[in-house]
Amino acid sequence: MTGSHQTLALVLFSLFVAVTLGITTWVSRRRQGSAEEFYAGGRLFSPLENGFAIAGDYMSAASFLGISGLIALYGYDGMLYSVGFLVAWLVVLLLVAELVRNCGRFTLADVIAARMAERPVRIAAGTSSVAVSVLYLVAQMVGAGSLVALLLGGSSEAARSWTVIGVGALMVIYVSLGGMRATTWIQIVKAVLLMAGTIALTVLVLLRFHGDVNGLLSTAAERSGHGPDFLAPGLRYGGDWTARLDFISLGLALVLGTAGLPHILSRFYTVPTARAARHSVIWSIGLIGSFYLMTIVLGFGAAALIGSDQVRASHASGNTAVPLLALDLGGGAGSTGGTVLFAVVAAVAFATILAVVAGITLASSASVAHDLYASLRRRRTEPHSEVAVARIAAAGIGAAAIGLGLLARDLNVAFLVGLAFAVAASANLPVLLFSLFWRKFTTRGAVWSVYGGLVPAVLLVLLSPVVSGSPESLFPGLDFHLFPLQNPGVVSIPLGFLAGWIGTVTSPEPPDEARQAETEVRALTGAGAV
Repeated sequence: MTGSHQTLALVLFSLFVAVTLGITTWVSRRRQGSAEEFYAGGRLFSPLENGFAIAGDYMSAASFLGISGLIALYGYDGMLYSVGFLVAWLVVLLLVAELVRNCGRFTLADVIAARMAERPVRIAAGTSSVAVSVLYLVAQMVGAGSLVALLLGGSSEAARSWTVIGVGALMVIYVSLGGMRATTWIQIVKAVLLMAGTIALTVLVLLRFHGDVNGLLSTAAERSGHGPDFLAPGLRYGGDWTARLDFISLGLALVLGTAGLPHILSRFYTVPTARAARHSVIWSIGLIGSFYLMTIVLGFGAAALIGSDQVRASHASGNTAVPLLALDLGGGAGSTGGTVLFAVVAAVAFATILAVVAGITLASSASVAHDLYASLRRRRTEPHSEVAVARIAAAGIGAAAIGLGLLARDLNVAFLVGLAFAVAASANLPVLLFSLFWRKFTTRGAVWSVYGGLVPAVLLVLLSPVVSGSPESLFPGLDFHLFPLQNPGVVSIPLGFLAGWIGTVTSPEPPDEARQAETEVRALTGAGAV
């Protein structure tokens, strides 16, 4: 990239970072000592504000960079991510949002512990929440590294590594100083910027083809190198039974995983009532649905205007398709329009990454402090002590995400998020649904459900082609893979539900009928909700 690209993009990066740090500093002057203020922003956000924040939390680097890249490389099969990410919100809207807001206080474990023995349940749920969050963070780190490598011409591995470290440091600052209030406003600003940038690119792509969608698709198929197969299912997930089963596994993970994501569930606690939580989800569905429709246009636009081979040459997994598309739409390399549009898109993508990692880090640090730390201490933890632990935990989680992000830098970010969704759907969703809807559910069932989904999901990923056994693996020189699928969802999700059922029916303790009745009334009516 030319010097003008680098300079302008870095100026826009710096401007966003300055604005968000300003928001964080302003918020940090308010009293952040209370757990309610730090974890839930005082529960003062309106449904509209929270809807934009949820959309900002959800529309991550995986959406903006990863999905468009997969569509540019694999056509129809890449659209699975757009469809899966959107359909997942029906599960959240119909089964989770209002009930979680009524039953919980700050984290997923609050909902489960409402009718169970607190300590084992909180340790299990806190552990799975941290595992999901770290996996999700790795995807954002990989996106940041890919973006800056493209900006600097892809020649500097050191620059990519320092970028990942810088993103990690910024997210720790956002969370430690500003808590949920600052994180929410950063998400809102980011959502507005991302929607504006995506709308502009979509309009420019359609104008390039004079509004002829058929012409866009035909050109994309022609320049993809695959011809009509590019517009038909099977290019990535076709052929043998393994690929088709991987398709089913990924679809299950995407549709069921959202309802188990800790940083999404924590957003329902930032509004005053369950009704406000439901309205927040409705606002977010509108924003997210519009966004994913536009990523389809951007993916096929990149294939048509850039060509799949050039996208793959820039990044093997397609993470740089949208910035390259912006450069072409603005007039090409060396043009003023191309320079400006590329810089704007790169800055928006970078803002997306910073905002999402802040939300995930806050949710995971809340799980460490509110669930793990508070449960492992014998005496009750003071709120200010819990918040201090959350700030320390943010630094530790950031360090772990940085290390894994450096290791996984060549994988597609949407694919990495798919793994996080599989773990969330396997470990968190079964225990959440059982707790909300099964009267006979017990503490043993809850603990077995979490570990029965979490351990197989993580183990199957470690033994899959993602880690070893193929040129695209984390360790391409090694081969210890035993599990043929890249996404474990089709196996680990049913195991999570099965383990919860077995744990419950074999439990020596009867379910606490009084607490169950209290929880049911609270979930459905909001009576006694915090």
